Amino acid sequence: MQGKVLAALPAAGVYYLPGGQIDNGYEDHGETGMRIFVVEYITGGGLPAGKPDSGFLQEAEVMQEALLGDLMEIAGIELLVSRDPRLTALKGDFSVFEPRPDRDIWTQWGDCIAQCDAVWPIMPEGGGLLARISTMTVTLGRRLIGCSPTAVAVAASKYRTFGLLERAGIDVVPTWRADGRIPCLPGAWVLKPDDGAGCEGIRVFDSHAAMGCALPDLERPADCIAQPFVEGEAASLSLICCDRHAHLLSVNLQQVVREGAGLRLDGLFVNARPRAGSGCTDLAQAVAEAMPGLWGYVGVDILLTGRGPVVLEINPRLTVSYAGLYSALGVNPAEIVVRLLGGGGLPARGYAGFNSVNIALEVPCVA
Repeated sequence: MQGKVLAALPAAGVYYLPGGQIDNGYEDHGETGMRIFVVEYITGGGLPAGKPDSGFLQEAEVMQEALLGDLMEIAGIELLVSRDPRLTALKGDFSVFEPRPDRDIWTQWGDCIAQCDAVWPIMPEGGGLLARISTMTVTLGRRLIGCSPTAVAVAASKYRTFGLLERAGIDVVPTWRADGRIPCLPGAWVLKPDDGAGCEGIRVFDSHAAMGCALPDLERPADCIAQPFVEGEAASLSLICCDRHAHLLSVNLQQVVREGAGLRLDGLFVNARPRAGSGCTDLAQAVAEAMPGLWGYVGVDILLTGRGPVVLEINPRLTVSYAGLYSALGVNPAEIVVRLLGGGGLPARGYAGFNSVNIALEVPCVA
């Protein structure tokens, strides 16, 4: 059925938390129940007035639809979803909050957070969006289903992520700030936003000299990074993390193609390498140990090279690959995360599912 629309929310008060008391007149969710606020920036009302338009709208819809479907299968879970009323109405057994355009969106999301037990944000880390909603959740005393605000802030910067992983001895693509000294290494080079997502804003140059000619034209060079173009198979890891430990769910292959001076992601194959070997498993654990605060679902973009997997960036949130995990593995990934929230541990072993699921995309993607 169609989600129940809430035109307005009552003022924030004291709300039920698992194991706590409820004294504000709201319905008790039960001893093991939980009300989760699912909020995605693009579909949840974060876009400015006018026609909602974003190159990442398709990916946002794919991730949100998959997460909602998985959460609805878990007993005792009640959902509240923020939905931009300009978009197609959602269908499912959950409540829908439609933000008002004449009110500050963050204030409205804060009201939603205050009326739930936990928050599962799907926002991009760019522009401080994911860090902001994560910090708001913690400040309001609700459970954050995601990485800590500190881990999000580090992962949002490719330059800071590089420094952290390099110091930990992890093989990571060398990274320099575009406003600093960049060594003259042979081969192709890449310029990209330091906090960009997926293929957004990426420019590929055939040489260091060619890249150097473009540097003076950057509007904000301090916000960009330069990396040598590392040859390898574009891939990603889907992880569940907790307490500096990681469980590798899948190794996914990305269909990245050159488009002019940029790159485009046409789709991905989830669980394309179910027997990738210990290299990716060891890398997953090393990343979790190196970056405290990674929790729940985490995506790691990598290159599969002759010397092993090399890290490109860490995504401290849901990625598009998430949408194919249930079909590929035969297990509900959201249920694993909810168990963690209740104090359960990471899975002790992998899963029997060896299917590869293709997710085709029509526009550049947050992978």
